[in-house]
Amino acid sequence: MSDLYRFGISLERELIEAFDRHIKAQGYQSRSEALRDLIREELLRKTTAEGGTVAGAIVMTYDHHKRELVNRLIDIQHDFHDLIISTQHVHLDHENCLEVIAVKGNAPEIEKLSSALKVLVGVKHLDLSLSSAD
Repeated sequence: MSDLYRFGISLERELIEAFDRHIKAQGYQSRSEALRDLIREELLRKTTAEGGTVAGAIVMTYDHHKRELVNRLIDIQHDFHDLIISTQHVHLDHENCLEVIAVKGNAPEIEKLSSALKVLVGVKHLDLSLSSAD
């Protein structure tokens, strides 16, 4: 486990009260845990904005009966093969499929992959979730 360092911060009463309500609603055990998560999220945003390496998942649902959709999905995934670690395909029912694509690489390139998939006719929902690759 890494070394932990203590430091103090000064905040307006209204801000700390709002933060305390937030951490209670989220179920955090302490302010430190919540603050660590906020810092990690901000650093991830910075890494993403600067084009750093991230890992994540693209989760999408689609109607596999849509003409040529499955072929387009496969073609796009092959175009971005260097970013894709693995895929998992789930048959939700006779028409609908769920696909989870695990990705790792340059953040803007992953966002391009996500956008290319999202705009296809027949894709009902797509969500991109990114995390630190460290």
